[in-house]
Amino acid sequence: MLEYNNLTIIGTSHISIESVKEVNNFIKKNKPEIIALELDNKRYTALIEKRKNNLKDMLKVGLKGYLINLIGTYIEKKLGKLVGVRPGSEMITAIKLAKKHKLHIALIDQDIQITLKKLSKISFKEKIRIIKDILKGALFKKEIIKIDLREVPNQEFIEKIINIVKQRYPEIYNILIKERNEIMAKALYKIINLDKDKKILAVIGAGHEKEVIRIIRSYSNN
Repeated sequence: MLEYNNLTIIGTSHISIESVKEVNNFIKKNKPEIIALELDNKRYTALIEKRKNNLKDMLKVGLKGYLINLIGTYIEKKLGKLVGVRPGSEMITAIKLAKKHKLHIALIDQDIQITLKKLSKISFKEKIRIIKDILKGALFKKEIIKIDLREVPNQEFIEKIINIVKQRYPEIYNILIKERNEIMAKALYKIINLDKDKKILAVIGAGHEKEVIRIIRSYSNN
C-alpha cells in the first residue's frame, strides 16, 4: 500500500484472497469517496456481467489479439481455481462496496482493444521466444515455486519478474507494463488535482503500484 496526498494505492493480485480482504477492509474503515480501478469500460462490464468473449470481440481486436486474450484468461482462471478465487475478485469487491456506499468509480486503464491490438503486432522474433519459453516451461518455474498464490507477492519478487519480462520480452513489457503505468498515473494525477479534498483509493495490480506512484510524484515535481 502506497500513499500520495489524498491518494492511496493498493497493489493487488487478481487471484489473491488477501487482496480481496485488504480492499474490503480499507474501504469499510477509511470510506474513500472515489474508487479508481485498473479497468476500462469493456473489462468493467465483462467483470460485473460475467460476460464471455465472443465473435464480435474477435473481429474488433483481430484473431491474434483475441487468442492472446483467450490464453491469458484461461491461465488466470486455472490459477484462480487452484486458490478458490475468481480472477478479479478484488475489483468486484471494490465495485460492490462503491455501489453500496454510493462512491464514485473511476476506470483508469487503457481500452483493452488497444492493448490487444498492440500485442498482436509484436515482432516475430519475440513471438518465437515466447513460444519457446512456454514449451520449455522453465522461464518462471523456479520463481513461481516460491510463492503462495493466495497472497500478494512481495516487492522483491515482483521486481524480479518484471525485470525478466523486460529483458526477454521488451515489446510486451512496453505494452503491458510501461505504457499502462503512464496511462494510469496520468489518470490518477488528474483525479487527484480535480478532487483535492476527497479520499481516493486506487486498486491496481501490484506490478504497477510502485512505478505508478513514482510517475505521479514526477508530475508534481515538474
